Amino acid sequence: MAAQGGVPVPVRVRVAVEADLEVAAELFRGYLEFYEVAVEDPGRPREFLAERIAKDESLVLLAEVEGVGTVGFAQVYRTFSSLAMRPVWVLGDLFTAPSGRRTGAGRALLREVLERAREAGVAGVQLETGFDNEVAQGLYESEGFVREGYYIYFRELG
Repeated sequence: MAAQGGVPVPVRVRVAVEADLEVAAELFRGYLEFYEVAVEDPGRPREFLAERIAKDESLVLLAEVEGVGTVGFAQVYRTFSSLAMRPVWVLGDLFTAPSGRRTGAGRALLREVLERAREAGVAGVQLETGFDNEVAQGLYESEGFVREGYYIYFRELG
């Protein structure tokens, strides 16, 4: 529940469908801006989400706050853990627009991801965030995520 003027306001989380692409893409653009990702083609975020949703390659969730609108999104990719020999989910994106911050929308999205993961029988949910994103780190840790001691390597291929 979010609080608006001291009065609790519910946060509703739902799965994004094709009809939600415009609002989801707007939130995705905000996420990309937050991480300082330059997007040359302004239509590309919408195309990317449309393809993921159409091919069922990711789960896209939207958070709505009563009286404010759709203020947040999460995107989860399904994969596997060889070590656990079970499916795992990667929370690739979690973003709340400035208008939805401090409403509980981010926490509601995160909890929905975890609940759906439990229902799907996955071994766990993995995520990454910026070293300096202390607000997100606090949220994740308060919801039971533990920082692991692995190094993350990445090799760009052009």
